[in-house]
Amino acid sequence: MRAVSSQPAETRDDVRSHAARNLRFIREALESAGSFTAVSGRGQVAIAATAVLAAGLASRLTSRPAWLAAWLAEAILACAIGGAAMAAKARRNGLPVFAGAGRRFWPAFAAPLAAGAVLTAILVARGLFDVLPGIWLLLFGTAVVSGGSVSVSLVRTMGWSFVALGVVALVAPPGLGDVFLAAGFGGLLAAFGAAIARRHGG
Repeated sequence: MRAVSSQPAETRDDVRSHAARNLRFIREALESAGSFTAVSGRGQVAIAATAVLAAGLASRLTSRPAWLAAWLAEAILACAIGGAAMAAKARRNGLPVFAGAGRRFWPAFAAPLAAGAVLTAILVARGLFDVLPGIWLLLFGTAVVSGGSVSVSLVRTMGWSFVALGVVALVAPPGLGDVFLAAGFGGLLAAFGAAIARRHGG
């Protein structure tokens, strides 16, 4: 004769629902533990603001070396802001920057940027300034996608958005470089930075 459960159906459903929530929490915790989550959304928003200002300044410069200097200065400033914001987020949330997933993030992120630096030097030496905005956007996006393989999915989506914008910039008519750079390092970075800050602790 089949045994009859002593628990009401509602109780059994509650137990199953609670177990499912616990499993989902454990799965998300394990995923987060294996991901590099020190990327600072607030830092990205701050960088975006300086990029828009840099685009406005660079668009008024008639000398190509001066234009390049303006964007290189913006790159240095962006690195400083990003590094400080990332360190602050890591301290605030107890996140490792160079340990765990960070050991895989940084080489993957840095390699495309190093390639971009080499290509920039070669293209500048040959006077091919017009292709630089597309190259920068494309390789920054590649860096974010590569590093994002050990980060949250939002970071990877941001990277692919930069890749797409870089391709469009490369095939667009000359003279729109500052517009594309403002759209990428200003618009995309701010939008994704705000989303990262909201969903992933700053």
